[in-house]
Amino acid sequence: MDELLRLTQHGLYCPAGDFFVDPSRPVHRAVVSHAHSDHARWGCRRYLAAKPSEQLLRLRMNADATFDFLAYGEKETVGEVKISFHPAGHILGSSQIRIEHRGRVAVVTGDYKLGDDPTCETWEPVDCDLLITESTFGLPIYRWEPNATIFAAINQWWRDSQEAGKCCVIYGYAVGKSQHLLAGLDPSIGPIFTHGAVEKANDAYRRSGVALPKTTHVGSVDGKPNWQGAMVVAVPSAHGTPWMRKFGRVSTAMASGWMAIRGNRRRRSVDRGFVLSDHVDWGSLLKAVELCDPETVWVTHGSAAVVARYLNEQGRDAKVLEGQLRREGDEDESVRGEVDP
Repeated sequence: MDELLRLTQHGLYCPAGDFFVDPSRPVHRAVVSHAHSDHARWGCRRYLAAKPSEQLLRLRMNADATFDFLAYGEKETVGEVKISFHPAGHILGSSQIRIEHRGRVAVVTGDYKLGDDPTCETWEPVDCDLLITESTFGLPIYRWEPNATIFAAINQWWRDSQEAGKCCVIYGYAVGKSQHLLAGLDPSIGPIFTHGAVEKANDAYRRSGVALPKTTHVGSVDGKPNWQGAMVVAVPSAHGTPWMRKFGRVSTAMASGWMAIRGNRRRRSVDRGFVLSDHVDWGSLLKAVELCDPETVWVTHGSAAVVARYLNEQGRDAKVLEGQLRREGDEDESVRGEVDP
């Protein structure tokens, strides 16, 4: 499949279509899986993406960029290849990119997760000859609990903090994770406030038709309100900054797949850690490979060597994609251009 996709200094390149998939540097034409900045690189001339990602991409990309959008499952011919986008379940508009050339099909997963999430379309298997999969949490120790269990724990933490006269502050990345969090919060417990970067992303989600509970931007609140019993959804970079002082007595938490590792909560200096991820865990990754049933699997990011070795032991043709596709920074902590927190 090297003739269909090859790794260059700018990222994955498709010679037959003359485009890059989730490029690492600005290029003339980028086909992007989703709107996180380590996949949708700022500065490209032209972007092709799934229609549900439009609001987020227009919010985040350079104003002079040209965009083309396809509905999920719709095909477009670019050069000698046919491209289509299929739900990845990671964030709003996240997609697996299907690339077909001369009867051969490659699928680039981008970031993805299995299971239901009311803020984005559910992942679906796509038959292919080559599957390129991430492995951010590609170790057997990563096994996610059902969302209902996690959100029951988050909402109980909120109630307990409220009874103790504290304000809850929970950290999640501005684009995707924060909206996933909001969709699981019980607004009957108390008011919900947001960091400015989160609220900007909320606006894009709402314009895209995603239902979220009522939220208020912290920066829009006048005077000295009583924050006791409230929930504040903020970006991780806000932790320990002067911005936090306004809330008085707080209980803090981090929502991340990394909270599955003992000691990460302590290193983050938060009171609680909730294991909520927008990536596949070990079991989901293996299930995705089984359902897509590719001849070849290329594994990138995270524990790629472990996953490739395991797949080979199971009779699959798998390898680590040399050079890796992903850069440092799994998901964004802020929206480009954000000034007022």
